[in-house]
Amino acid sequence: MAHRFAFTVQSTDLDVIGHVNNAKYLEYMEWARFDWIWQLGFTLDEWKRRAVLPVVVNINIHYRKELRMREEVYALTTVLRVGEKSFAIRHELYNKDDVLVADADVTMVMIDANTRRSVALPEELRAALEKELASSSLPDAMK
Repeated sequence: MAHRFAFTVQSTDLDVIGHVNNAKYLEYMEWARFDWIWQLGFTLDEWKRRAVLPVVVNINIHYRKELRMREEVYALTTVLRVGEKSFAIRHELYNKDDVLVADADVTMVMIDANTRRSVALPEELRAALEKELASSSLPDAMK
């Protein structure tokens, strides 16, 4: 099932054209990603305890519609795939009228916090991701 994260566009998000700066869309997605992964039980303290970290290695984003000041927006985050050391998720940003304004596929790799080398996904994270993946691929009638 998709994770939902809501927010409002602020004045500091705008560029000289008067709409949201392209880099802010990535920041919105980061907010949603942190909220999503924390809801799965993986807080910063938990990552530190495990001495592993998920890091972004690739983002492919599509800007579809501009956002303006004070617009209400929500992000949906879903799991696309789970690998041995990596996973991919999709972020979709929608305005209050449920119009898709941007979407991105994000690939993350798990690294050892000390060696900075890739490592296998922790089993609890793998299980949570696979559960999310399974629920997002179910027909709507079965969710």
